[in-house]
Amino acid sequence: MSVLKIKKLREDARIPLRATEGSAGMDLYACIEESVTIPPHTIRVIPTGIAIALQSREYAAFLYARSGLAIKRGVAPANCVGVVDADYRGEVCVGLLNQTETPVVIEPHERIAQMVIAPVIQPEIEVVDTLDDTARGAGGFGSTGNK
Repeated sequence: MSVLKIKKLREDARIPLRATEGSAGMDLYACIEESVTIPPHTIRVIPTGIAIALQSREYAAFLYARSGLAIKRGVAPANCVGVVDADYRGEVCVGLLNQTETPVVIEPHERIAQMVIAPVIQPEIEVVDTLDDTARGAGGFGSTGNK
């Protein structure tokens, strides 16, 4: 994929940018007219003012936390990772969860998440009566030890 089409839905929207050449993600910016306060343990949906078009259903946009916002201020995407499907054309918004005991303020044009474009495999679904055996089998959480 060589082109990501981005449409500004509001004039003051900022186009996502990579902070460095090696950055996997592009910073997404809050497209808000005034500061938004997120009370403790509360979610607020923050618009970015952009819509995107992925060229193929073989890709999706994934919205991840910005480490500075998550680690330093305790605010991260409420759904851990947001997924923007290839056929979605609405505004990209980020649901932010304040995980702290104090209110957190999001300022206009603040970087609120990072967007990574990644391939998606859409396999054919086959319903079967049995699955092949593995050494792990049905061992679940913690079944491989604490090493």
